[in-house]
Order: sequence, then C-alpha cells, then structure tokens
Amino acid sequence: MIEPLREISTTTRRLSAHIAGALSQSLPPAVMEKARQHILDTMAAMISGTHLPPGKLAIPYVASLGGVREASVVGTRLLTSCVHAALANGMLAHADETDDSHAPSRTHPGCAVIPAALAVAERVHASGEDFIRAVVLGYDVAARVNYALDPEALAAALRSTHSIGGTFGAGAAAGALLGLDERQIRHLLSFCAQQASGIGCHVRDPEHVEKAFDFGGMPARNGVTAATMVASGMTGVDDVFSGERNFLDAFATHPAPERLSEELGQRFEILGTNIKKWPVGSPAQAALDALTVLMQSDRIGPGDVESIEVHLPGRSARTVDNAPMSNLNLQHLMAMLLIDGALSFDSIHAQERMQEPAIFQLRGKIVLVESEELAQAKPRRQAIVAVKTRDGRSLSKRVLAVRGTADNPMNQVEVEAKAFDLIGSVLGARRAKAILRAIASLQTVPDVVALRRLWQPSGKTGMGA
Repeated sequence: MIEPLREISTTTRRLSAHIAGALSQSLPPAVMEKARQHILDTMAAMISGTHLPPGKLAIPYVASLGGVREASVVGTRLLTSCVHAALANGMLAHADETDDSHAPSRTHPGCAVIPAALAVAERVHASGEDFIRAVVLGYDVAARVNYALDPEALAAALRSTHSIGGTFGAGAAAGALLGLDERQIRHLLSFCAQQASGIGCHVRDPEHVEKAFDFGGMPARNGVTAATMVASGMTGVDDVFSGERNFLDAFATHPAPERLSEELGQRFEILGTNIKKWPVGSPAQAALDALTVLMQSDRIGPGDVESIEVHLPGRSARTVDNAPMSNLNLQHLMAMLLIDGALSFDSIHAQERMQEPAIFQLRGKIVLVESEELAQAKPRRQAIVAVKTRDGRSLSKRVLAVRGTADNPMNQVEVEAKAFDLIGSVLGARRAKAILRAIASLQTVPDVVALRRLWQPSGKTGMGA
C-alpha cells in the first residue's frame, strides 16, 4: 500500500528523491577529481591499516564470521559478505589518524562512506563512475544530517558526531548503488536512524581500536545493513525526520530539518573535506606544518634548538601533549622531524623510536602551551611554533590554514605522494603505482571488482596483516 502524500515532509521527499536518483546525475569535473582523491586517500588508509592494531584485530574477527563471498577486505585475500566487508574496511580506514575529515559537520566521512560504497559496489558489480557518484552522495548526506542536528550541540551533548553522520552517509551510498526507489530510501533512512549511536568517550581509547569501530567500522556496517535489509523487502517508517517521535526531535533540542536537503546537487560537501598531509592526529598537523617552514626558511636542525614552544587550542594541546602513541605525541613527532628531516608512515608508527636517546632528549626541549586565542580562532586548529636557537635567535611561525584542509588543499602530486607512501609500505612500490593509476581513471572502469586484484597481497593463502 502506498502511503498518503500528506504524511511525508517536503524535506524528506527532496532528500529521498535525491538519493534515489543520484547515480543518474553527472558530477562537475572538479567534484569528480576531488572524489577520486578521497577514494585514493581512504584506500591508502585501509591498506596501511592492515598493519596496525585495529586492522590486525578486525581482519581475523571478520574472517571468523564467514558469509557469502561478495566483497573484499582491502589489503587481504579475504572475501566475505558486503556487511562484514564494510565493517572490516571501515576499521582499517580509521585504524590510524590518516583518513579525511569534514570540519563543518564534525565527521570523518571517508572511513564510513567509502568502505560502505566499495562493499556494495563489489556486490552489484557497479562501474567506477557509479561508485564515485555514490561516494559523493554519501559525503553530502553525512554532513547534512549532522547540520540538521547541529554538530556542535551534538558534540556538547556527548554524542559521537562521526558515528551518526557516517551511518546516514554510508546508508545513502549503499542504497543508491542497490537501486532503491524513493520509498525504499525513506525506509533505509529510518533503519539508519534506529542504528544511529555513539558517544564521545572514544577520546579515552588509548589503543585506537574502539575508535576505529566508532568512526569507521560501525557506521559503514550500519549503513550497509540498512540498505541491504530494505533491498531484501523489509519496510519501515515512512518519514523518520518528521511526525511523532521523529529522529531529529530525539537527537536535537533545536533541529533544523530544512538543512537535510539544502542545496543538494549544488553544494558538494566533498569539496570542503580535508585530506591530511601527515598521517598523524589532526591537532598535530598545523604544528608540523609550521616547523617544516622554519626548517626550510631558517635552516634549523636538531643541533640548533635551545627550546620550542608550541601554542595550540586547549583541547588540541591536551590530545597530543606527550601522548602514549607515537602518531599522536607531538613532542615526539617534532623531534623526529628535526632529526630525520622528514616523516614517513613507517617512522611515524615506529613506537620503539619514542625511546631513541636523541629523540627523547630533544623532546624534553619542546613544550606545549594552551592558547585561548587559538581556541577561538578561525579556521580551527591553528598553531604557533616559537623556536629559540642556541645562537640566540627567536623564530616564530603561525599556521592559519593547515595544508590539506579546504582552505589550503593539497594538489594531486601531494595526495598521490602520501598515498604512495602508505600503500607502498604494505604492498610495495609496483603495486602502489598500479593503484594510483587505477584510481586516476576510476570513472572509466566498467566493474570495480576488476580492481580487487590490485589490493590483494600475492600468495595463495593469507588474509593480509
């Protein structure tokens, strides 16, 4: 029975129609290019994640679940159901502080949307172009759901903005690839709403395992679960965003439902999504940018440093101040950058180097200062690095827009260099180059399953990490 028209809000109708028709709509060239960059960046995060603790735990866990062989776990030879593959790949994508982020909506869209889209694209043998369009759609929906809830208020209420927005983004991408119609999309959105969860205690996760689930694995799995359940014929609430006991009223004090469909097809959120230059925690990015500039402009080396003060917003400083993990400890990262002259994925994750005498000694000269001014500054996450040299110089550099953010984006060469480092560290240089070439022409691929061999390790057996 078709529901009466009056029961569905205009906003929900617009959103569901856009999702259902997204794969038939062409994208501007700039959006296509940016989407390929984020797919490459997230793929690199997944592959490198196979060698990190969350990946090492997620891969055998998903292997133990069994399931029909329809989608791959990236960086392994494991094939499983698209739901299980989305879970594993989501955890791989956020196994580290490597994946992308969307500051206005407080989401990490790539680690939820792209694993979900890839899993379903493999299941239905989607083209590369449809995969790209589904990814762009997922970013748009993830951001808009959080906008409707007010991401700042959501975070203040101790909710995980990353998990909630990511679930809807993953669901939208998966539903579009499965060819759901408008009514089915509305039911999918209700299934996503029922699974929307997550609280901010992820900041207390010392090993990044639960955080990988919260940001990537859970929303990717939930979105694909919602889409495949509805595709199988299951039905749900016709409009979860309006009416009695709706999702927005349950999660927000002052919801803005009009923002769910605001400028759909005109404003693409992927264009405002950040790609990290450094595979480290976000609060460390600006400080490393600033130190790199000083090293280049003033030829500063480890032997020149008397002391370094790093001014950061308070919350950022507390996250990275002598943190136990090597990729989050800003003093360690800055000391290693000075000594090595550069940072790589391997060096950043070499936990044993935190006790290296030269690095440990230099770390003692680096102090973090919480700055109220920077806490209020826009763009967010600025940093000031002030260096006193042994020959009496006082040098300072303030970074306003971190390299890789929407205000200071990396170019294609930089994005590929980062991806090559991450992928090459696991699969080798030859395979890394092949993946870079394949993603660069992804829109021409008739079936994404054909790319699977590129990210599967060689050998008859083995699941990767």
